[in-house]
Amino acid sequence: MGERTPGTMSEESSMAAMRVEDPQEGVTVQELPPVDKGIRAWTFCAAAFVLEMMVWGFGFSYGIFQDYYTSHPPFEKSSGVSIAAVGTIALALQYGEGFFLSFFLGRYSDYLHPAMWFGLVLYFASLFFSSFATEVWQLMLLQGVGVGIGGGILYMPVIRLLPEWFSERRGLAGGIIFSGTGVGGFAFPFLLNTLLDKVGLRWTLRIWAIGTSFFSGIALLGMRSRFPTPKYGATQRRPKFIPPQLTFLKTGLFWSFAVTNLLQGLSYFPVSLYIPTFTRSLSDQLTATVVLALFNSSAVLGQVILGHLSDRFPYPSIMVVSALGSALGAFLLWGFANAAAYLYVFAIIFGGLSGGFSSTWPNAAAECAGNKPEYAGMAFSGLAFSKGISAVIGPIIAGLLLEAGKGASMSHGFGRFGYGAVEIFVGSCAVATGLGSVAVALARQRILS
Repeated sequence: MGERTPGTMSEESSMAAMRVEDPQEGVTVQELPPVDKGIRAWTFCAAAFVLEMMVWGFGFSYGIFQDYYTSHPPFEKSSGVSIAAVGTIALALQYGEGFFLSFFLGRYSDYLHPAMWFGLVLYFASLFFSSFATEVWQLMLLQGVGVGIGGGILYMPVIRLLPEWFSERRGLAGGIIFSGTGVGGFAFPFLLNTLLDKVGLRWTLRIWAIGTSFFSGIALLGMRSRFPTPKYGATQRRPKFIPPQLTFLKTGLFWSFAVTNLLQGLSYFPVSLYIPTFTRSLSDQLTATVVLALFNSSAVLGQVILGHLSDRFPYPSIMVVSALGSALGAFLLWGFANAAAYLYVFAIIFGGLSGGFSSTWPNAAAECAGNKPEYAGMAFSGLAFSKGISAVIGPIIAGLLLEAGKGASMSHGFGRFGYGAVEIFVGSCAVATGLGSVAVALARQRILS
């Protein structure tokens, strides 16, 4: 046996997942499928990509709905902050609930498959019935809370099973999977705009609920564990809800990464939410859709490239490049944008660098878990939880700054249409993310030394 690394399943974990006996006694030997290669590993990767695209690609396309809600009945007279809260609630729940679900599935791991099908049903029902909403609070409850909880449960198998199928290629596989957000984020704004124009809001939501359920249902067929599903009898004890040795929660690496992740989310989410509205103030609806699509699709290359690089180089250095490049884009390209051309370039640079940031999570989670690789999924969910917090806080702060700006521009053409304070906030949080990445590098060095 080769040297054990933090990203490799321990011998104890593997032996607990399968039973191998002497074949000379007529007992069949059960062989696990290979890690990092083989049809089953890449089938999981493809299925996870589809789930990523359907769940997160739609979530990051909410800017299309926000723009529609604020300009069409029956929601056009509602507060812009309350309408923005619908999308941020859904994203926050999808990011945040995984941490708690990881404890539940750690005890009831045999419930993973029933849970993901339940999540699909809840997601469908919430999105479908949101088409009947006439008040913003109903949108918050259905398109916000219901879609968020359902989407988080539906997506949970990806987080839980990724460390089982990939080790040395975890960053690449994670980058491919996470790029599904960018693919969906590129295509969905055009599709949603077309549906809204052709059939209106209510049938758009109904058609989307049916389409999402169909493609996600097919993807769930590829969500299979690498290990046999454990079976618990009346005399067998299940694991505890909270494992006794969650050592990753005691490491400086986990907490420095979690804080840095929160700062990065504070920079990312306001752009994701408000860039279509800003673009429409400068140009027209088609341009706004193109800019949002470029912003989301750039994350495809960002996720794959940064994920691959994080397998080859220390991921804190990738984080620093992502953060500082995003800061420059926010201050210079978005801040001084007076034509659509600036926004196209900004969407590509910021979307690729900032959108690709999460491809560093798998390797970071594996190192946080250390010699307990079975906890890598929990560590990953904990990092996602920190970004879920920023998904709520970031847009709220940006919305308040935008209302305070009241459409005024700052000096020298910076911050048109009242977005100056928002652009400064986004760029400053990106700079803080770079500083946090340096703290992550120092914490990582202490673990590896």
